[in-house]
Amino acid sequence: MEFHFIRPESTTPSGLPLSLAFASFFMSDYFKNRPSKCNSEYTSPDQVILCPDSKQSLYCHLLCGLCQRDEVVRVGAAFAYSLVRAIDFLGNYWKELCGNIRSGHVSEWITNHNCRSSVSAILGGPNPILADVIEQECSHKSWEGIIARLWPKAKRIECIITGQMGQYIPILDFYSNKLPLGSTIYGSSESLFGINVDPLSKPQDVSYTFVPNLSYFEFLPVDHDGDMASIVDLVNVKLGCYYEPVVTNYFGLNRYLIGDILQVVGFYNSTPQFRFIRRKNVVLSVDIEATTEEDILKALAHVNLLLESSDVMLIGFTCYADISTFPGHYVFYWELKARGVNDVVEVDKKVFVKCCSVLEESFNVLYRRFRGQRGQDGSIGALEIRVVQQGTFDSLMEYFISQGGSTTQYKTPICINSSEALAVLENRVLDRFYSERSPSLET
Repeated sequence: MEFHFIRPESTTPSGLPLSLAFASFFMSDYFKNRPSKCNSEYTSPDQVILCPDSKQSLYCHLLCGLCQRDEVVRVGAAFAYSLVRAIDFLGNYWKELCGNIRSGHVSEWITNHNCRSSVSAILGGPNPILADVIEQECSHKSWEGIIARLWPKAKRIECIITGQMGQYIPILDFYSNKLPLGSTIYGSSESLFGINVDPLSKPQDVSYTFVPNLSYFEFLPVDHDGDMASIVDLVNVKLGCYYEPVVTNYFGLNRYLIGDILQVVGFYNSTPQFRFIRRKNVVLSVDIEATTEEDILKALAHVNLLLESSDVMLIGFTCYADISTFPGHYVFYWELKARGVNDVVEVDKKVFVKCCSVLEESFNVLYRRFRGQRGQDGSIGALEIRVVQQGTFDSLMEYFISQGGSTTQYKTPICINSSEALAVLENRVLDRFYSERSPSLET
């Protein structure tokens, strides 16, 4: 059971067809005419994947997956966020889905004809026994392990969980009862790069073995200072060093800088293996300190350990450096979810003030020095956490999609620099918390 979506093809001002990578693949003749023996690899028929309405498509993905629950051996999506969003959607619609299964009829608001007819064929007819089983599982007070309970034969979760998707690992572990998380490929719209030859490795150990015939790969050391002469071929990268990949592909891109930072962590035979570190230029800064994506994600991992003892889970975050006041400070927007299905999120001030401190203690020494020490004011103000309403990050996704983004390829920005996107968040702020002490300079 995989959650895939498309965005309809558009055209450039000069009339050239314009399509996103995933949509282009699913709308291609290659996909539509693949061998008949492969036509049943997904629980959803092609018509559901190709439905242009993402809400109707997601609902039908879930309906088809529930109808075939005993056949599902893998649950996945392109990115971790898409899978978390699907389970949250299920939490809002499971009663209606059970009603469809019980009656044998698809909800009337599913108006896409191809989608409706193909799903009706899978639904078959009334199945009250299956509806009762699903209803019983979804009625539990806690949704811990809901994926494993609804799809008992599922052996793994498959989606991209590296980089900024790492923030969703705790909630996927909660929903899946810690089924293995697999991140199988590394790629972009410009090219596929490599594969994970150890798909059952732990998320923190995932590396990708580059496949040299997918494109022509070169690498720019991260400390190159703009000197393109320092570029090296795939065979000349060195263990432990950091690089930005440069791609020349079969479709006309010549030495295209991808913007990812990778580290060489090993070799498969003679082929280099890379660990994704962060996106280039994703940095928070108030003074001369630079807090990278990797720094932020490591700090969030420490916070998640603290939240494990509470009744809430962090299901979405982003941040920015607020320099509208002096001193400027880091602002984190958090969306929280109660562990119990019907429980209300209860915000404990002591816990979240401590979370602010844990974040600051996790940042680099420059941040901690400029934050101020021993009662002295620094050039960086106290870190702030702003708790937002549930559903805020779905609204943020809808904003970016309205600007031309893709549902399948959407990734919540770790750092926000759009005033319009910030307005989406600010309009939904419920509580604000600040660090009450300066971090230690000791590492």
